[in-house]
Amino acid sequence: MKKFVILLFVAMAALSAKAQVYVGGAVSLWHNDDVDATTFTLNPEVGYNLNEKWAVGGILTFSHSKLDEGKYNAFGLAPYARYSYYENKVVRLFIDGGLGFSTQKVKGADAVNGFEIGFKPGIAIKLNDKFSVLAKCGFLGYRDDYMNAGSGYGFNLKSEDLSFGFHYEF
Repeated sequence: MKKFVILLFVAMAALSAKAQVYVGGAVSLWHNDDVDATTFTLNPEVGYNLNEKWAVGGILTFSHSKLDEGKYNAFGLAPYARYSYYENKVVRLFIDGGLGFSTQKVKGADAVNGFEIGFKPGIAIKLNDKFSVLAKCGFLGYRDDYMNAGSGYGFNLKSEDLSFGFHYEF
């Protein structure tokens, strides 16, 4: 275990030497009065800038809700490739293309697995050389029971798909 931690530290130091690694994510807390449910979601994100236009990364999602039916837990993993198609000194417009895999379980019921494949547009606002705030809105693609979003395909632009987060570049 000690050798693995040292190897991981050396790899991260080598990758971050050129300020190409970024970390960030989003967090949300929501209470739905209609069904008296509170949901907490945590979305850490890590990525690597390949060049000025392309990056690869992934988002790990954990969501927990307390419902009348019981406790609901969901986990998701969503690797992506990011293409930045416009950038000036402050604003960067991008689109993430990728897949997502999820599993969700309500206590006392069977687990439901799902996936998504598609594109998510976004904007990053650079606050300084290291720190940016991000917003993503919408989805174009196909979902099959992914993170309790139902199944189907098409373009979805609604407030439930709006997310805010941040990135810190090393």
